Amino acid sequence: MLQSIIDSEKIIVIALVLFSFFGAFASLKLLRGILPRDHGKDFAIDGQQSAGKYTGSGVIFITVFVLACVLFVPMNVERIIYLAGIYLSMLSGYLDDSAKVPWGRVKKGLLDLVIAVSMSGAYCYFNKDAVASTDIFGMSVNIPVWLYVALGAALVWGSINVTNCSDGVDGLCGTLSVISLMTAGAAVWLSDWSDNGFIAMIAVLVLCIVAYLWYNANPSVMLMGDAGSRAIGVMLAVAMMKTGSPLLFIPVCLMLIIDGGASLVKISCIKFLHMKNFMKNIRTPIHDHLKKNAGWSPTHIVFRLAILQAIVSLTTVAVLYF
Repeated sequence: MLQSIIDSEKIIVIALVLFSFFGAFASLKLLRGILPRDHGKDFAIDGQQSAGKYTGSGVIFITVFVLACVLFVPMNVERIIYLAGIYLSMLSGYLDDSAKVPWGRVKKGLLDLVIAVSMSGAYCYFNKDAVASTDIFGMSVNIPVWLYVALGAALVWGSINVTNCSDGVDGLCGTLSVISLMTAGAAVWLSDWSDNGFIAMIAVLVLCIVAYLWYNANPSVMLMGDAGSRAIGVMLAVAMMKTGSPLLFIPVCLMLIIDGGASLVKISCIKFLHMKNFMKNIRTPIHDHLKKNAGWSPTHIVFRLAILQAIVSLTTVAVLYF
């Protein structure tokens, strides 16, 4: 929007950075009173420590993210659809956060399915050439559009859920998401399908999450809730598709996959395959196991997983693009 008024790209970039970070920072501070309070989680390790904290703050910083993108990032139909999907995911998470009775899995699952198919379908429609030459382990593969939509939807669904499951330790989900998003931005920039506007959207979200981390660092005063984690999950999945190599999701989001994905695998095997003793001695999400069984502090968990993800991300980018 402002590109039509301001000619200088440098001024736009500076304004984008300042608005994204300080807009989110100030909004989180001034508007926290509208947020619901967390009731604690009886099933999580130290889950009652979160009781009474502001939760659902994703509704604030994701709103700032969308507003900053509209103001400072050149908009087209594709980007507008992505923003709509991210915002819808945030709203569904926020309504769940603020509900007196948490939403059931079926209700959330159906909403996730609609969002996932929409995001994957939009990518396929606006990136036909990239879909026709999808990079799979260094090979260019022409994946049928219907199959890509299905696989892409599965990627979005998985990303939403592993990111959501990882939001259980102060600073963990936000920190890992920042590392993964920055890596994804670099991969999009270095790929054959570079999209500067989308890279700018990634940068805006990173700045908004960093502003949130100011308040979420241990001991936190607020939590992003499903409103934040679900929206971030959508953006991560779309970013991986925009690289032209969707399987990059595995190394780029490895710590999120290990931490949150373990819960999905364990629950699925026990519920659907009736493997009652599957992962019996491993608490999930993995951050619960590290806290209770390994004796790691929240600070240890965040820093150590962040270090591991940074190493994997740097190695991935170096091997694939240099």
